[in-house]
Amino acid sequence: MFWFTQGLCSLPVFLVIWSSSTFIISYLIAIFRHDVDVLFPYISDTGANPPESCIFGLMTFISSGAGIATIYARYKFVEKLSEETRVVSPRLNKAALVLGVVSCLSMCIVATFQETTVTEVHDLGALLFFVSGVLYIVVQSVVSYHAYPYGSSAGVCRARLGIAVVAALAFFPTVVCAFFVHQTRLHRDREDQDYPFHVASAVCEWVVAFSFVCFFLTYIDDFKMFTLRVKTEFEELS
Repeated sequence: MFWFTQGLCSLPVFLVIWSSSTFIISYLIAIFRHDVDVLFPYISDTGANPPESCIFGLMTFISSGAGIATIYARYKFVEKLSEETRVVSPRLNKAALVLGVVSCLSMCIVATFQETTVTEVHDLGALLFFVSGVLYIVVQSVVSYHAYPYGSSAGVCRARLGIAVVAALAFFPTVVCAFFVHQTRLHRDREDQDYPFHVASAVCEWVVAFSFVCFFLTYIDDFKMFTLRVKTEFEELS
């Protein structure tokens, strides 16, 4: 049996590969078409113009669906673990589920409303995505420590905590510096007064985004331990 066929580990594997491909493919197309600068574009800049905007939108919706499925599977795994050990509070587990789903749905807002067309909605969706996403991995790091040693290993718990810290630290300059960026053009000049803020915000945005990807990468070993089944029950009609 191949390792990726064990349990549900293929779910986070697909999510990590697909999400990474979403960012990289749209970036490469945008660079090839000279729609963005080679260095330090925002992630949204790489999906602002067609055809990359079409590809970015489609792949983001698939990533969102895979993300929700992975987050729900993680929720059910922790729920089952807590039924037997009572190591994780159900409220904490549900809070993580809600935060994760909100983050995934916010991705769809970001992909649907491009920053060059509906800037306010796009920025709101991006802010909601990053806030809920960072909170999700922070809460899941706490859940992992509560579940130890029944869930993940100590090394995985430390890795998740480290990723959560990096994401949280990178989130603040992403948002703060973005407030000082006044230009919405896809091509930036080094002479622009807000160029340093743009660079700092864009770099930190990429760090936060790939922190999410790395965090889901740590789910692979956990997802080898369980499967989910759908149970069908007929209701008796009165």
